[in-house]
Amino acid sequence: MRLAIFGATSQIAKDLVLHFAAQSNHELVLYGRRPEAIVQWLSYVGLAGRFEVVNFNDFNTHEHFDGILNFVGVGDPAKAALMGAHIFDVTLQYDDLALNYVRNHPECRYIFLSSGAAYGANFFTSVDEKSLSYVAINKLKSQDWYGVAKLHAECRHRALGSLPIVDVRVFSYFSHTQDMNARFLMTDIVRAVRDNTILKTSDDYIVRDFINPLDFFKLISVLLLAPAENVVVDTYSLKVIDKPDLLAAMKEKFGLHYEISQSSVSVNATGDKSHYYSRNTRAADFGYQPTLTSLEGIVKEMQMILQGTARGTDRA
Repeated sequence: MRLAIFGATSQIAKDLVLHFAAQSNHELVLYGRRPEAIVQWLSYVGLAGRFEVVNFNDFNTHEHFDGILNFVGVGDPAKAALMGAHIFDVTLQYDDLALNYVRNHPECRYIFLSSGAAYGANFFTSVDEKSLSYVAINKLKSQDWYGVAKLHAECRHRALGSLPIVDVRVFSYFSHTQDMNARFLMTDIVRAVRDNTILKTSDDYIVRDFINPLDFFKLISVLLLAPAENVVVDTYSLKVIDKPDLLAAMKEKFGLHYEISQSSVSVNATGDKSHYYSRNTRAADFGYQPTLTSLEGIVKEMQMILQGTARGTDRA
């Protein structure tokens, strides 16, 4: 298949490219606002010259694509709050680019990277296929903008019911290639293990469902090959994990040292997410079956991170 990947420098897109590169039945064209960054990354991972790299300004609507995968957007929803209205402009601009192509080439699949945040800001419990999206329309806050931008795109897509568009809502994703300087629980854990420091964390009870790069690749693959539909699917692993079990597992398997303190009142950048995961298994109808639990995926990626750190120490 010939695939156009929009936003090829995003974290999940890069992992997906690596998996596609291991196969020989896909031709990728990588689009970005900074093509030089894509070229540099391809060289770093040993794929220099393997794929065509193009600036968005040179997107050719007459080219043949079997699918468009749109990863443009802010990988860290917290940054969306800092972008203000720009998050809406960015999302709309590149969504329109893909939609205009699919309107003229209705045989082309369009996969849009959405987010669990489209359900709204509050996750006091998990969501499922009957859940409603809750938006405090009269009290919108900056932490709502990312989810609203994704929800707006999904509404546009459902209004084009005759076109083969699949929105993929990602909840939690963990990969050994992530920026370990980012401030998330998992990256905080990685740094504490890597640097042999004490993780100081709150006693907030949270539950997460981490999809790993391989299962995400499997999901995208079955969506591209399944009969065309206009639909949305949620990502999920074999089993979710809560914070106490995660910390205990990281202590047992990687020697994590941590201290738990009473949480203070704070505002999460994307709203309250104590149970940020979905029980909507619509993706199974397309043939998707996850292979790893959240914990198994985390352990696998953590081992790769620490092995890379050890090799770097040996070289030094």
